[in-house]
Amino acid sequence: MEVILELEIPARPEYVAIARLVVSSLASSRRNLPDDRIDDLKLAVSEACTNAIEAYGRSQARDRVRIIVQDDDEKLEVDVTDEGPGFDLESLPTHPPVTDPSRLNFERGLGIPLIRTLVDDVEFASSADGTAVRMTIYAEPLELRPPEDLATDDFE
Repeated sequence: MEVILELEIPARPEYVAIARLVVSSLASSRRNLPDDRIDDLKLAVSEACTNAIEAYGRSQARDRVRIIVQDDDEKLEVDVTDEGPGFDLESLPTHPPVTDPSRLNFERGLGIPLIRTLVDDVEFASSADGTAVRMTIYAEPLELRPPEDLATDDFE
């Protein structure tokens, strides 16, 4: 895997859009992904960053969320990490299916199930030292071509 982006943002909600746009722009320029898959990735990155920000509670200026994007021939991986207190993934409440009307009673806690739906693979690692979320999208790389030669006879 090759690291193609490392980004740190302050753990404040107004910076989530920056992470979302940078990651989606990078994905669309490097992967053969339809627009709806780019939108899925944007939303998944937003959810992961928002969860990381909420992990800090009342944010201090020094709290950061780190985003790392890596890729290879098969996939694009986006890691979102924080140094908040972590959580127990097994203790999260189970939500009813989206088709069940009682699902409307859940206002919070939908981020992780949503991320799982939006990306091809996701891994969570959480401890007292922080949480890492690795989201994977499988797609072939775009063929990157060098810029065309700009030298023409028109400029002579």
